[in-house]
Amino acid sequence: MISLRRAACVAVLALVFLPITAALTAPQAAAEPRKRAQADSAVLARRMLGQLKVARALSIRGYSRKRFQSAQGQRRSKCSTREKVLARDGRKVRRNAACHPVKGTWYSPYDGKVLKSEKYVDVDHVVPLSYAWRSGAKRWSAAKRRAFAHDLRRPELITVSHSANIAKGGQGPQSWRPPRRAHWCRYATSWITVKHHYRLFVTRSERTALLNMLRTC
Repeated sequence: MISLRRAACVAVLALVFLPITAALTAPQAAAEPRKRAQADSAVLARRMLGQLKVARALSIRGYSRKRFQSAQGQRRSKCSTREKVLARDGRKVRRNAACHPVKGTWYSPYDGKVLKSEKYVDVDHVVPLSYAWRSGAKRWSAAKRRAFAHDLRRPELITVSHSANIAKGGQGPQSWRPPRRAHWCRYATSWITVKHHYRLFVTRSERTALLNMLRTC
């Protein structure tokens, strides 16, 4: 009789602790694919970084944001590049007839801020235009510079908070990193992906900073 009672108690305890154990292990299991994906992207990023030329930065002389725009400065479609990025990156974005977002929520991966008004959101060039200029874009054609500035296929344009964008300015990873350390891996892989696609070179200090950030993947 006693053994039956003990068996019943063990069965009850198993039923109690099983959901708790499952609840604790579920987030860990869900995080594993994400970690593996980050590790894989870091391996690819290191390979691409190794293929980039290492050189001294070019002079900023002659740089202007206008050098990355079309001569006419006109839109090619109803929506501007900024409006397209805001619609892509936001949640429950509502736009008016002119394509401008009037409502939505945006997340800034640089600092972890949730922004509930378009007024506090900036569209950031991961590799700043002025930095790209000094990394080789100075020698590009006007058409290629424009393609770079409006590239929606590579991870060059993202929504961030206005404050984070101002703090970053035209700096590279050797002098500025996202305040949120959890984004360092994604930031470094995005930076390298863009530079590799456009065959922009890196400086020695820039390369070291990128490798250090990839260690967080």
